[in-house]
Amino acid sequence: MSIPTATRVDHIDWPTWRPTVQATLLFVVRDGQVLLIRKKRGLGAGKINGPGGKLDPGEAPLACALRETAEELGVHATGVREAGHLRFHFLDGLRLFCTVFRADGCEGEAVETDEAAPLWTATDALPFDEMWVDDRLWLPALLARQPFELWSVFDGDRMLDHRLVIGVA
Repeated sequence: MSIPTATRVDHIDWPTWRPTVQATLLFVVRDGQVLLIRKKRGLGAGKINGPGGKLDPGEAPLACALRETAEELGVHATGVREAGHLRFHFLDGLRLFCTVFRADGCEGEAVETDEAAPLWTATDALPFDEMWVDDRLWLPALLARQPFELWSVFDGDRMLDHRLVIGVA
């Protein structure tokens, strides 16, 4: 199989597109703040994001999001709801589908682990310059409780193209 070379969202046959990796992100939002992490390893190491990671075989997205949040930060997210979906088509062949969740709270105190350092950040002062470039597109929808769908094409850290739909059911 050859590596896809499409650099535009409209050049990809999304109905037949299949992810090579399925993952989750979970954002705890409470009292005007969001719980973020500085990722220490893996895809996006050094960047700020929400906790999350790859689904284990047979694992449901919600179970993965809860597990990853507990592993990365030592907290149990509460009031969790699905917020949206992200599709990342990388020129190197990686095709990542991510289910994004929003939580209204968490039990326990977030602690640093070997995977991540916690950062409680004001929702009106998000560090977008240290995050994946697509986050500034859909994270405001998550904060506003609006469902979203993102289709994107990346070359490494660089987003080449995207389509964002906000308010989908």
